[in-house]
Amino acid sequence: MSTTFLTQEGYHKLQDELDTLRTQKREEIAQRLHEAMEGGELIENAEYEAAKNEQAFVEGRIKELEIILATARIISEAHNIDQIQIGSKVTIKEDDMEPETYIIVGVAEANPADGKISNESPIGKALLNHKQGESLVVDTPGGHFTVEVLKVE
Repeated sequence: MSTTFLTQEGYHKLQDELDTLRTQKREEIAQRLHEAMEGGELIENAEYEAAKNEQAFVEGRIKELEIILATARIISEAHNIDQIQIGSKVTIKEDDMEPETYIIVGVAEANPADGKISNESPIGKALLNHKQGESLVVDTPGGHFTVEVLKVE
């Protein structure tokens, strides 16, 4: 199994999700299944089918979260700010565009809308081990572009 990089906040968020799925969500689905079984013919019962499908999804997510948390390595808050690494907060600028700030996180915690990009994404991978003031080329499926590292925290 490969290591999953998480911030302390991300670890707690996933642990909370796992706890909710194991308790509340499982209970809700069990109740829905019970009610659907009381509703008559299971073969033609759409509610029963929907509840079984949701149960399968929830159980799959529980397994996924268990693996992520079992292989998690917490990203240290105190890190070297000379070089970009997982956990670094980085401000970059591409050509004439406005500067953008990202936090480099592991895949399980990535959420570009929240400014968290994966260390395995094209931008995240390109930024790793670079320093403030450097320019670098980012290769993406849509082509490549150059960014300048304005700030590393």
